[in-house]
Amino acid sequence: MSRILALDPGAKRIGVAVSDPLAIVAQSLKVVEKTRGHGWAAEVENLVAEYQVAEVVIGLPRNMDGSEGPAAAEARRMVEILNSRLSVPVVVWDERLSTVAAQRMFRETGVKMRRAKKHLDGVAAALILQGYLDYRAKNTEKG
Repeated sequence: MSRILALDPGAKRIGVAVSDPLAIVAQSLKVVEKTRGHGWAAEVENLVAEYQVAEVVIGLPRNMDGSEGPAAAEARRMVEILNSRLSVPVVVWDERLSTVAAQRMFRETGVKMRRAKKHLDGVAAALILQGYLDYRAKNTEKG
């Protein structure tokens, strides 16, 4: 098996997480700043090559009722851009409340949000990826 990379798209930053080579455990990797142009896409492209990634998962921020708003439309644009640049599949994964869960983790461990802010997007990406990995493992077992 190969690694899977996950992205948590935000307005200013993209959280990035990567799985272990067996695609069992997710870990936060970094945060990529979104700037004008597609510099972020080049950085993702480099990470895919560096970590020998077989698949990219992009968190799709849906509203609580399941509908898609402007943030989901931006995530879908990211999918289109990456599909044109990468030779690996790019899929979307529902990421409702991943950032809220990441914030809760920091609060529960006593980390001040001011200090946690720079890591928040990466942790949210790891939560998205772990959910995706767990889902894949569960459905592979059913076979």
